Amino acid sequence: MERTDTVKVSRLATGYHGRKGDIVVTQPFDAALYSGELTCLLGPNGAGKSTLLKTLSAFQPPVSGDIYINGRILSAYDDAELARTIGVVLTEKVNVSSMTVRQLVALGRSPYTGFWGALSHDDDAVVAEAMATVRIDALCDRMVSTLSDGERQKVMIAKALAQETPVIFLDEPTAFLDYPSKVDIMRLLHRVARRRDITIFLSTHDLELALQMADRLWLIDKTHGVVTGTPEDLSLDGSVARYFDRSGVVFDVDKGSFAIDWHPDSCVRLVGAGPRYTMVRKALLRNGYRCSSDVICDIVVEILPDSYLVNGRRCADIAGLLDELTTAIPVTE
Repeated sequence: MERTDTVKVSRLATGYHGRKGDIVVTQPFDAALYSGELTCLLGPNGAGKSTLLKTLSAFQPPVSGDIYINGRILSAYDDAELARTIGVVLTEKVNVSSMTVRQLVALGRSPYTGFWGALSHDDDAVVAEAMATVRIDALCDRMVSTLSDGERQKVMIAKALAQETPVIFLDEPTAFLDYPSKVDIMRLLHRVARRRDITIFLSTHDLELALQMADRLWLIDKTHGVVTGTPEDLSLDGSVARYFDRSGVVFDVDKGSFAIDWHPDSCVRLVGAGPRYTMVRKALLRNGYRCSSDVICDIVVEILPDSYLVNGRRCADIAGLLDELTTAIPVTE
């Protein structure tokens, strides 16, 4: 499927207009968002993610530069046109305690229903399809106040889908969710972007999920500005590591993921392979031991099919291995 640039920014600078002059948060940059793709906006706290998202959503004007949606400059859209073009899902919980799931999703049809908000048969069909797409049909008659955070987030996404816009912006849609729910929401958004051929752009702090599931990334930082590309290209060219270069964290380009930057005080020669090797190495690093099969060291840990050896002494599990190892060579504080 051919991708088209539904959203395009040219020399866009974000920030605020103040009485004493403009306050620039993001320096001018060029970028695009494409149909059929899920794009994630990543950056440290205070980098300007929310400001950029609000600017793209027309909640606040840019400091300079232009934003185009479907080839038309954003400032040329009136409110009614924007409501049919951009769907927005915010992090804040909406106070709709006396409303059912279906009623909330149906609010997505408000740009089309006129003053009285009466739904036609076609509107009912759109609402039903949106709920089916997000797989919340069974929640149709539930009160919104009884939903879990993950269920509520799916309802808000269904509402945005019912709005039938070519572009959906989401602010931290996985915030406050447990990990399985985060994965579920990200998989849902990725699937929806593909199947409906729409543009989905979201801000998130979930780096690992974004690296695995986003079609493209926008990395934002006050020092480096904004850089865009696929997660793989940005990993290979060093952008991901550079944008998240923080003490205690390193980016492993071979695995495409972040890891804690341990500073081992002692060494262990670790012999073995497979999942047991991986788990023992993880435990050893956490406890201050540098370890690999080629380390020259007096302490040797061997991985057996059903146990472990520490300098020939058998241990049934990793907890026992660590106890034996501490006795053999205490870690320097």
